[in-house]
Amino acid sequence: MSRIPNVRLVPENDVVLHDLGPLAELAGTWKGKGFNLIARPDKEQNANLFLELNQTRETLEFDPISSSIPNRGFLQTDIELFGLTYLQQITDATTGGALHIEPGIWVTVPLTEAPAEPTSVARMATIPHGNAMLAPGSALTVSSVPTPLNLSAGLFPSFNTAPFGIGGGVQPVGTLGGFPQYNLNNPPSATNPRTPFGDIPPIPLPHDIDGVLMQDVVKDPILLLQKVLTDQAANGHTIEKMTVLNIATTTNINFAKVAGPGGALLPPVPMPLSDGGVENLPFLVQNADVGTVYATFWIEKIVHKAFPPFLQLQYAQMVFLNFPILNPAPPAPPKPIVLTWPHVSVATLRKAFG
Repeated sequence: MSRIPNVRLVPENDVVLHDLGPLAELAGTWKGKGFNLIARPDKEQNANLFLELNQTRETLEFDPISSSIPNRGFLQTDIELFGLTYLQQITDATTGGALHIEPGIWVTVPLTEAPAEPTSVARMATIPHGNAMLAPGSALTVSSVPTPLNLSAGLFPSFNTAPFGIGGGVQPVGTLGGFPQYNLNNPPSATNPRTPFGDIPPIPLPHDIDGVLMQDVVKDPILLLQKVLTDQAANGHTIEKMTVLNIATTTNINFAKVAGPGGALLPPVPMPLSDGGVENLPFLVQNADVGTVYATFWIEKIVHKAFPPFLQLQYAQMVFLNFPILNPAPPAPPKPIVLTWPHVSVATLRKAFG
């Protein structure tokens, strides 16, 4: 293409949406609910960690950037990116307390020759804890989704929440992990710190989220997303079209073949377009370093013979938090060991009014 002019005027709305390509349907406001799990350091050392479980409410707003975003080239001709700004706000569904706010940008990237890469997408995010993230990836549109409805075209075999050794692999679906906080049969207490301990109002256990037991969600959070689709299929809904966005901050992600430390690994999931990364404030580097992020977003057009169609956005996100805990080793004093602690968020949102 020719050199991009210095003055870029805004085209018509339909041109703006067309240029967004696979990201076009993100434009607008989405609202819904989900689940969040995060292990965090316990400075008081009453226990080795605090495990936080939250049912969530979420608002996710996307605004198209009306002009192109020129990247000026030297080794090749200029390219134009097209994108949307977004603001994500998540609260605890039980208490209404704030959990997360995140401004960011999604962009489409055209085919390039230097470097030689196909078309792609990328998400840029700023998190107030002191993180900045770039997660490139791919987009795929599926026009025929199998029945029963399922989450097709996701690249990542597991979003299991069990911790694992630094440099190891995400644990297989269904793995509970070796820490008592993850076993919900163990009641929460001052020495076994886990929500709902201290929550007002408390969340009774055993507990389920829309018919999925909380313990099963801890083992495989994708069950929550699949349950939504299963219930919709039972009511006569189908997915007419699905756009799948797979993004990551690294080019290869390891997944364990069998559970446990030192277990065999599956072949790494390659993300050749994802040479991104995460930057952290020094406090986080020392206390709870964010290493890797990967996520899948499913943009779904849901149809029914008797009702108007609607748009649904489902996502699953995994964040690697690396921090040490004190590992009891009687009779010797406890020794600090560093593990990767999955921070997992899932949600089902619908395009909302406004």
